[in-house]
Amino acid sequence: MANSAQARKRARQAVKQRSHNASLRSALRTAIKKIIKAVEAGDKAAAQTVYNDNISVIDRIADKQIIHKNKAARHKSRLSASIKALA
Repeated sequence: MANSAQARKRARQAVKQRSHNASLRSALRTAIKKIIKAVEAGDKAAAQTVYNDNISVIDRIADKQIIHKNKAARHKSRLSASIKALA
């Protein structure tokens, strides 16, 4: 357990920040799942629309350094490629 007032406060802040980061990570996963679900449905136009709506979520979470920018770029690239692969 924390021994100083400063350490106790940092522990409280860490708990609060961890829960906020977890909710952002959850939003990221939800956005990715929405795009994947649209791709699996097979409608290219609908998938592109969902992609455009949710890509900002991925970028925003990368900007907040919840995930690394390269990981965000990798997700966007793979999702975009899966949409382009639809006939």
